[in-house]
Formats: sequence, structure tokens, C-alpha cells
Amino acid sequence: MGSGQVTSSEPFDFQGKHVTVAGLGVSGVPAAKVLHGLGATVTVVNDGADERARAQADELEALGITVRLGDGDTLPEGTELIVTAPGWKPDKPLFAAAEQAGVPVWGDVELAWRLRGPGAADWLAVTGTNGKTTTVQMLASILKAAGLRTAAVGNIGVSLLDAVLGEEQYDVLAVELSSYQLHWAPSLRAHSAAVLNLAPDHLDWHGSMEAYAADKGRIYEGNRVACVYNVADEATENLVREADVEEGCRAIGFTLGTPGPSQLGVVEGILVDRAFVENRQKNAQELAEVADVNPPAPHNIANALAAAALARAYGVPAKAVRDGLRAFTPDAHRIAHVADVDGVAWVDDSKATNTHATEASLAAYESIVWIAGGLAKGATFDELVAKSAKRLRGAVLIGADRALIREALARHAPQVPVVDLDRTDTGAMRAAVQEARKLAQPGDTVLLAPACASMDMFANYNKRGDAFADAVRELGSADG
Repeated sequence: MGSGQVTSSEPFDFQGKHVTVAGLGVSGVPAAKVLHGLGATVTVVNDGADERARAQADELEALGITVRLGDGDTLPEGTELIVTAPGWKPDKPLFAAAEQAGVPVWGDVELAWRLRGPGAADWLAVTGTNGKTTTVQMLASILKAAGLRTAAVGNIGVSLLDAVLGEEQYDVLAVELSSYQLHWAPSLRAHSAAVLNLAPDHLDWHGSMEAYAADKGRIYEGNRVACVYNVADEATENLVREADVEEGCRAIGFTLGTPGPSQLGVVEGILVDRAFVENRQKNAQELAEVADVNPPAPHNIANALAAAALARAYGVPAKAVRDGLRAFTPDAHRIAHVADVDGVAWVDDSKATNTHATEASLAAYESIVWIAGGLAKGATFDELVAKSAKRLRGAVLIGADRALIREALARHAPQVPVVDLDRTDTGAMRAAVQEARKLAQPGDTVLLAPACASMDMFANYNKRGDAFADAVRELGSADG
């Protein structure tokens, strides 16, 4: 499993090059430091000039890096390359100016890819609208169980630049990539990659569903061994069909049903591989039990199958898949069981910030009191409500865009009682929990799966989930 040489990412000599870094923050500051260390003349441009930006600017200026706060739109004179933070939209004036001047634009992922040394670790890459982080963490756990030196990197965990340039030597990296990062990573060529699913998200950034899908599909470009797709999501298979891959690279599907040849799937509670086995027409390899997946909700089993497919593409033995899945613990706020109070289960899936994630979450339970709402980010809720209506005992709505969900419930689930909390202060979550308790009956699940972003009320989805969990624990202790 040696690394194929990719001509489009030949070493780039930064000595004396004028490089503009677009954006401070988690990727901009390390990128500026790395480029400065490589001998580039670095200018950082940043839209904002708040206290945090000024502190970061002071730190960089002390190293001799130029920082321009409050103007992220003008291309600094003499710029030969832009390295951008992933969140900067492609339609910014800075990038239009760069295109006019023939200046290439890279993201932090592209920079990391170009800076890999000889004999560098292979990348197993994962993208998708939902499930990326969990899948990458499962994959890293499986690779570790196989005795490989690895880390979960990219959009999570270790920064890619640190992984590529740090002291630690890796055999293979489990890399989470967002659509933003892929947009700015033209020469990335993974060993194998997976697109877990595709649903409308970040359309305000990409401009259209087609542009969003195309950026996700870049992850398959130049794959050497396997392009892993979701059998239940035809759009992911279409991206594989359109990808320009190396000769001999295979399309590998994962499914919650019985797998066909060149697929991984589930048979009678067992995760099985019919892709990386001898005589796949007739044979299947048992990998793990559904019970080895934590939690064993349907969408999480799909994540486990995708992780297993990438690990198997890398040559990992079946036992390591089972051991790695057993050793894996999901992050907080991902369908996390908080408590049982009076026969009602309370579950925190604050990470479900879009309709696709929420649909998967709602599908995991039979009878639900649903707590939802926040910032819709341009989403619509009719399809979600129509698909989930039969599972809903009641709904409690919070946040700025709750009316959009209320109207969808009125259209597609008129029989479901709805409590509309007309408040966006942080105490609204305690009130939501109290209202949900009145609606819930023994055997029900009260599920926080907001289908919206949190920033109208909370700093982030973690804080929203914490507020929910705190309010639920208060219920439990009041009973005690």
C-alpha cells in the first residue's frame, strides 16, 4: 500500500513567496506560522477586528507577520498564493481579485497535502452532510485496534498541519473533510474515501445543491483503492460514477440491508463484508455484531459500516473492525442518553443541526416528544415532518425560526400537540423540558434534535445540549 505519486501536488518552494492568509482563527493562525517558518513573506487579512482578532494579530506580528484587520476583501499587492480559512465563501471579492490576477487559492487541507514529506501517511478521507466526525473516530479506533499509528484529523481532533509536520510518525490518517475544505483542495488524492450521505446544507455558502454535491464529490478524485458510497443515497453513488480515479479503484457500497457483492451490510444482526473477501459472489466475512456499535441506532450502524469499509480497503483484519467498534465512545450531544425519569427516556442530540441529521435521529425511536428549533439556515421542514409524523407524541418548539417548524407540523401532522415557546433566552431550554415532561408518557423518548443551528440562543450546539441535560437532571433530582 505505497503512496502513488501525484504530479499535481509537486513540492512547492515557499522561500520568499508572497502568501496571503485569508482569515485568522483555528486554521489561519497555524497556517500563517507554518508558512512564515518555511520562509514565505506572509500577510494575513481578516474581516473582523474584534478583541480576539487583535490578540491573534499581536501574536503573529511579534513573529514578523503582517496582519491587516477589518479588510478581508482587497488582494495585497504582490500576492502569489492565497491560503484561505475553509469558511470564507467562494464569492468573496478577495477571490474574484485573485482569479483576475491568476493567483491560486488553497485551503488549509491543500496546504497540508502539499507539505507531506516523502513516505508520508496515507489518507482515508470521509465527508457527508452528517455522521462525518463519528465515522472518522470509529475509523481511527479500528485502525488503532489493527496496531497502526493513526489519528483522527481534519475538521476534528489533531489539525492536519500538525499531523503532517509534527514529530509523530503516522502510518495512515483518518481525515474528516467538510465541503468547504474540499472546495479549496484541488490536488488532494486520498488512498480511499467515503461520502456518507448528501442532503441540503450550507447552500448559502455553496450557492446551489449542485455546487455543494460537486465539492463533496471532489473527495473521490484520484482515489487508489476504494470509493465508498451509501447504497440508500443514490447521489453518493452518482458522485463515484463521475469521479476520475486511478485504474483498479473500486466502488464499494454500504447498506443497512443484506449486502450484494462489493458491499458491506447487515445480516441477522451481524455486520458483514462482501467486498474485501475472496470470491465475493459467494463469500461474506463477519466483522462485528450490531450490538458492538455504540449507540446501535440505524444511522450510526451506517457510520460503522462506512468506517469498516475504509479500514478494510486499507487491509485491516476483520477482528480489528470488531475490537475498534467496541472500543469507540461517541462524542457528547450525539444521541446521548441523559436520564430516565418516570419511565421516559431523555436523549440529547443537540448535534442534529440540520433536517437530515434530525430525520436519522427521529428514526431511532418509536414514540417521541420532540424539542426542536433555532436558526434554520435556509432549511425547510415539510419533508422531515411528513416522514416522522407517525412517531411524534408531541413537539416543543424554541428559537428564532420555530414558526417554520410549527407550520410544517400544522400541514403534515395536525394531530400532534405543539407547544410554541415564544422566548429565545437561555432559560427557554428549562421551560422546554418542563413542557415536554407534561406531554410525555411512560415508554416515550423526549428527544432534543433541533434540526437547526444554535447561535440564536446558545454559543454552540454543545452549550445547547448542556442546557438540556442540566434541565433534565433537575427533573430527576426533584423527583428524588
